Amino acid sequence: MQRRGALFGMPGGSGSRKMAAGDIGELLVPHMPTIRVPRSGDRVYKNECAFSYDSPNSEGGLYVCMNTFLAFGREHVERHFRKTGQSVYMHLKRHVREKVRGASGGALPKRRNSKIFLDLDTDDDLNSDDYEYEDEAKLVIFPDHYEIALPNIEELPALVTIACDAVLSSKSPYRKQDPDTWENELPVSKYANNLTQLDNGVRIPPNGWKCARCDLRENLWLNLTDGSVLCGKWFFDSSGGNGHALEHYRDMGYPLAVKLGTITPDGADVYSFQEEEPVLDPHLAKHLAHFGIDMLHMHGTENGLRDNDIKPRVSEWEVIQETGMKLKPMYGPGYTGLKNLGNSCYLSSVMQAIFSIPEFQRAYVGNLPRIFDYSPLDPTQDFNTQMTKLGHGLLSGQYSKPPVKSELIEQVMKEEHKPQQNGISPRMFKAFVSKSHPEFSSNRQQDAQEFFLHLVNLVERNRIGSENPSDVFRFLVEERIQCCQTRKVRYTERVDYLMQLPVAMEAATNKDELIAYELTRREAEANRRPLPELVRAKIPFSACLQAFSEPENVDDFWSSALQAKSAGVKTSRFASFPEYLVVQIKKFTFGLDWVPKKFDVSIDMPDLLDINHLRARGLQPGEEELPDISPPIVIPDDSKDRLMNQLIDPSEIDESSVMQLAEMGFPLEACRKAVYFTGNMGAEVAFNWIIVHMEEPDFAEPLTMPGYGGAASAGASVFGATGLDNQPPEEIVAIITSMGFHRNQAVQALRATNNNLERALDWIFSHPEFEEDSDFVIEMENNANANIISEAKPEGPRVKDGSGMYELFAFISHMGTSTMSGHYVCHIKKEGRWVIYNDHRVCASERPPKDLGYMYFYHRVPR
Repeated sequence: MQRRGALFGMPGGSGSRKMAAGDIGELLVPHMPTIRVPRSGDRVYKNECAFSYDSPNSEGGLYVCMNTFLAFGREHVERHFRKTGQSVYMHLKRHVREKVRGASGGALPKRRNSKIFLDLDTDDDLNSDDYEYEDEAKLVIFPDHYEIALPNIEELPALVTIACDAVLSSKSPYRKQDPDTWENELPVSKYANNLTQLDNGVRIPPNGWKCARCDLRENLWLNLTDGSVLCGKWFFDSSGGNGHALEHYRDMGYPLAVKLGTITPDGADVYSFQEEEPVLDPHLAKHLAHFGIDMLHMHGTENGLRDNDIKPRVSEWEVIQETGMKLKPMYGPGYTGLKNLGNSCYLSSVMQAIFSIPEFQRAYVGNLPRIFDYSPLDPTQDFNTQMTKLGHGLLSGQYSKPPVKSELIEQVMKEEHKPQQNGISPRMFKAFVSKSHPEFSSNRQQDAQEFFLHLVNLVERNRIGSENPSDVFRFLVEERIQCCQTRKVRYTERVDYLMQLPVAMEAATNKDELIAYELTRREAEANRRPLPELVRAKIPFSACLQAFSEPENVDDFWSSALQAKSAGVKTSRFASFPEYLVVQIKKFTFGLDWVPKKFDVSIDMPDLLDINHLRARGLQPGEEELPDISPPIVIPDDSKDRLMNQLIDPSEIDESSVMQLAEMGFPLEACRKAVYFTGNMGAEVAFNWIIVHMEEPDFAEPLTMPGYGGAASAGASVFGATGLDNQPPEEIVAIITSMGFHRNQAVQALRATNNNLERALDWIFSHPEFEEDSDFVIEMENNANANIISEAKPEGPRVKDGSGMYELFAFISHMGTSTMSGHYVCHIKKEGRWVIYNDHRVCASERPPKDLGYMYFYHRVPR
């Protein structure tokens, strides 16, 4: 309580009501049970409204609920009172006035200001030498708006005084996002000091990574114990990753992993599966060196100079930010900037582009009253509320007004400054969308493309009824794989949300200039002379589009026609065109020395883009499809995949397990089948198979295996190599249920994966939301009509197909050598002209660098 005197030592506000001590006590008595003292772990919001970007600096101040410690602006506090019945709020207001001038006209010397007690960020546009601040706090009792000026130590009940003091002295819940304190907030993993690393000879190359359990080449994590490279978490549609890194931890118990692509000399994104949070590894350089990765060597480039010392790199920053040009600031609705929280520009750029799309504006800002009225009791932890808040902040114009010192003569007479808030701080939004995410919860720079997909994932998971604005990005990709030996083909479809274009460096139109520049650059570096002016490779967009459409080799292709590995090629086409097409230029890679490299290229991106020629055509006349046979299941070493072993030879059936079951009273032949079809995994697993199959008419019939006396293979019937039959074989269902999964989960997983056991298990792990009581599965299971069962299919992904003609309306550019460093800005075409959004600065663009972008946003136009 030492600070109470300082906090409450100021005179009561002039607008406070004068009441006797008995009157104040009488007012508070009915509300005393609702007033709480903040406990450890309580988040006290006194800087920002839960529904808007109002703060104590705002004209109406901020109201902090004395029970939930949520804060609300004047416009929203009544809503919270009506919903919760909480009546007592602390009203916080910061007044800004010009300092008294001295005789010479300058401000008087600085002195300690005892009138500031709120832990707030001051307005960046205000010069502290010219302005002074005064904080005011008072209790307000709703609905009659009774005001109790603070301090009132002698008159307030002790509990209320303690609660007020605790609220005022509390720290910001976002303190760990501040750039100077973030690294201290990440805990050091308890496994870092004594991490076991296997001496297995694994060396990780600087590129060409692929998940060891699937074909994914993005979102990959290196386990720091055994060097396994496995994919990260999955998204709603199974994109982004299949969760194999987590599965590997569950199987092996190896706790730490680092995300490939985030490694810099300053650190990397490290995640502890055991501790379930991002962590610091103080011995990361040593742990990476164990697998051949020299992290500290990445301080420099080939000439030993730091990237920031290379002069030509600065020109990229100048061109993209339009440095040196007289850019006119823009104000009003749709021209609000986002303040940089410390490497949060990737988030700001993506959100500016997202909320320039009408579908997102309608879904969130258009539904603002309904979303706010039906928000949960803690709106800071609700995605739709925070999206709506951010969208309204960007589009309302309320936080983007021309700088005005004073709007009324009356304010000038009072020498009071009415601050104009330009730009909003997305602290609450970033804290929620990055929660528990190992990359975005850090304060390091991130990949804007990865954040875009993360945001789409959140939109999908939190859709408002049937309305889903992310439908505008979704499209279907047709993948055609051809066996080079038999010439047979297979067509499949997958969902995607952006088009990734390779950089066709070999198609540069200025190769002679590039060669001459490279020779001059190396000579200058060798002689320590100034580097020549940068020459960028000029790449035709048509060459990148051609590279996208060309066939690519398929690694480890298994031909079902040959039933063996063979050479295969894959081509991709659009099975549908999205309403909004997002194009990513794949500019980033790694050199042989693990130094991140960026293709510093100029690509003539078109304003009008026609990709109708990339429309998928499906199976063509004369093409023969590959047989629908799954590859044989390989026997891995880890415990999970041992459950997917191939069937055993009947002569190798575990007779001890058979006898244990027979002693329970089951028919001997049924026991033999149970042990056989569960792969000799023990009497308990076989018992589960018996329970599932004991009502079948051939339950006690002898075990007959055509694969050992006829032409058919047992594995074909049991492991789903029987084509597109929609009713899963009971043998595979039994194997999955014996692992502890519900039967309904097993059936739905097998149907979704064409009865492939390995893929079905992955499907179950990546779809935890499908529980036992799934209405769809129960309805299908109870349907006695086999024809209806085989014809019923789950609803496919919703797409908004149409023409493949598009017009460019926004692009995000990156400056720097890696997505893990540098800076992002966004250009958006509004009202017929280009506008640059560079953090909180929003200006009319004079020369939009459309050729240097990283992500491009197109909208469909009629042909």
